[in-house]
Amino acid sequence: MVFLFSFELHKLMADSRKLIQAIKDKGKNIEAEMSFFDHLEILRWHIIRSVVAIGVFAILSFSFYDFVFNDIIMGPKNLDFWTYRMMCKVGYAMNLDGFCVEKIPFNIINTELAGQFMLQINSCLLMALAMGFPYLLFEIWLFIKPALTDIERKSARGFVFYATLLFVVGALFGYYIVVPLSVNFLSNVSLSEEITNQITIDSYLSTVATLTLGCGIIFLLPILIFILSKLGIMTPEFMRASRRYAIVIILIIAAIITPTADVITLLTVSAPMFILYELSIMVSANVKKGKLKAEKEFYNKK
Repeated sequence: MVFLFSFELHKLMADSRKLIQAIKDKGKNIEAEMSFFDHLEILRWHIIRSVVAIGVFAILSFSFYDFVFNDIIMGPKNLDFWTYRMMCKVGYAMNLDGFCVEKIPFNIINTELAGQFMLQINSCLLMALAMGFPYLLFEIWLFIKPALTDIERKSARGFVFYATLLFVVGALFGYYIVVPLSVNFLSNVSLSEEITNQITIDSYLSTVATLTLGCGIIFLLPILIFILSKLGIMTPEFMRASRRYAIVIILIIAAIITPTADVITLLTVSAPMFILYELSIMVSANVKKGKLKAEKEFYNKK
């Protein structure tokens, strides 16, 4: 009887411990789920603030739409655009025949009933996205910052500033160099005199926006290399060994962006990409140097 009672008591205590452990595990799961939903709530507010910021910039663009459309969007189509004037000056100074842009032979048309209304909406949104890009980066930084260690925060200091600077430089390069060169070349391609270039406004806006924002994103390459180097995915040795392949890829990208047989134009577009690649190698090497220094200090403390 005593043995049976002791056995039952031991079994009851074991079951109680299992129950307590199950309650603890359930509590941890609930805490983890609450933490996950808390993160979703934080992310939701970051997204809401970003959307509000884009909306404010869109309203600002709408308020000054005459300037946005006539001077910014239609700028690369006008012969008095800054890039075309500089090309003419360089052409006259260096005696380069055909370097000065004398005509941009195409007309912009609208083929849809709501085309011009949608043009105004889309162009305002694109302008808002370009102007609000620094704030979007700031919201991204605020979201990921709490998950970083003090060392990671210190190493990532200036992320918003440098990313914004590179994006702005890239967007300006795209707008003042890539867009006018592409518009000039493509508009002057003529297979027959019977064919007249009548370009839809959607096609024109898409070309200008894609090349401008695309160049801005391409110029973020050093930031991407910095992140990949921090994760240990990219190394300066690999980038130096792949330099010859990178040159070929850059020339292909430049040829796609500016489909012209002009060597000067090709080199003008590809030169900043070469500089960005070399700058990315320096960034990766600096990250590796910092890692080696930190490891050396860690082992010296032991």
